[in-house]
Amino acid sequence: MCTEIRYLAVVLYVFAQVGLLSGICLIVGTMIGSGIFISPKAVLLYSGAVGPCLLVWTACGVLATLGALCYTELGTMITKSGGEYSYLMEAFGPIVAYLYSWTTVMVLKPSSFAIITLSFAEYAATPFYPGCTPPFFVTKCLAAAAIFSIVTINCLSVKLANYVQNIFTAAKLFIIVIIVGAGIVLLAQGKTDNLSNAFDGPSTSFGAIGLAFYNGLWAYDGWNQLNFITEELKDPFRNLPLAIIIGIPLVSVCYVLVNIAYFTVMTSTELLLSPAVAVTFGDRVLYPVSWIIPLFVVFSTLGTANGSCFTAGRLAYVSGREGHMVKILSFISLKRYTPSPALMFNGFLAIFYSIPADINTLINYFSFAQWAFYGLAALALIVMRFTRKELHRPVKVPIVIPGLMVVISCYLVLAPIIDKPELEYLYCAIFIFSGLLLYYPFVHLKVKWARRIMRPITIYLQLLMEVVPPEKTE
Repeated sequence: MCTEIRYLAVVLYVFAQVGLLSGICLIVGTMIGSGIFISPKAVLLYSGAVGPCLLVWTACGVLATLGALCYTELGTMITKSGGEYSYLMEAFGPIVAYLYSWTTVMVLKPSSFAIITLSFAEYAATPFYPGCTPPFFVTKCLAAAAIFSIVTINCLSVKLANYVQNIFTAAKLFIIVIIVGAGIVLLAQGKTDNLSNAFDGPSTSFGAIGLAFYNGLWAYDGWNQLNFITEELKDPFRNLPLAIIIGIPLVSVCYVLVNIAYFTVMTSTELLLSPAVAVTFGDRVLYPVSWIIPLFVVFSTLGTANGSCFTAGRLAYVSGREGHMVKILSFISLKRYTPSPALMFNGFLAIFYSIPADINTLINYFSFAQWAFYGLAALALIVMRFTRKELHRPVKVPIVIPGLMVVISCYLVLAPIIDKPELEYLYCAIFIFSGLLLYYPFVHLKVKWARRIMRPITIYLQLLMEVVPPEKTE
């Protein structure tokens, strides 16, 4: 008798489902990471003054919340893992979904992983090289070691990855509380000089504000991460919106208060010149225990990297399952019940991207591509209001919210290009659409010679890594 086991992942993950607390920790843990310790300089640089800087941070929080509300409806309407991939597939069909999976699996997720681990390496190495920049080789090796360790943890156990996420989330919230608490004490002591005349500064251009949002939104990136693991979320109709409603406003308040704390001890010029803003803050406020800051920033970035790795593996797994990536990426470890091939592939690309990486440049181009797909996801919600009326919607947001998200996404994608055209944006767009060159022969036509080449490779890797497909017949 033959029994088809569809969606082996659900059976294998039954012992490791994600609850409300872990869901909140995943959102908070992924959002609060390297961004709040790296982005303040760039946000201040492009916004021009303290007042506009704080407004940008607040607006980024509002925008992340609006986006998350759209994703709440999408995630409870289409309860499949994969985030935007599943929504674009339902609304626009396989081509748009494929372009998203191609761009995200090959560039966005591994480059984000690389940026976060490079941030970890800088903060981890800085205390050992006081007064100077850590050597290039040291930071690259530390970043590679962090990638290897996090991928190993996620390959070993989903439960272990969840426990690590929860621990690092507690650590990063601790350091955020320390910085915010110190800032409140300094404000109570009258340290408000840098906050007076907050809007005095050079005027900014149309595109510069877009770049300020790019860097601010990089710090908020992760507000959609829970949608990538909807299948593994306990009671998603309840826990998905609750985790979003609790997690994102918490992060928004923390970010604004942390930036205010920075300005209590640093002028705009000092903040821009600081090699590591949080370390400078700690040296001025927490001495002789200022070592707490870099230590817990390291924990914070590691937690973010773990959350990024956790969700990236699920996206590669889902796209591989749909036939939009090589099949081996959709296979699952027979012993560990984790999508280990997808996790290893993401880690390999992250190490590759971390070698030549310029963090600020990568953030700009990452945001350019990412917000194009965020806008498409919001548009998908609008489209499905008319084309998929039969779908059950436990949560339904006013249609003006996804409409506003589409408009803002268009601004964020186009404004920096119009203000300051650069070839790198063109290269990014070319890479996205170059995926079609692979889609037509290998996905749409499914040419036989490609199968003959990939089959022995897939079998060899399957035996080597001891993994099984998500569907099999017995």
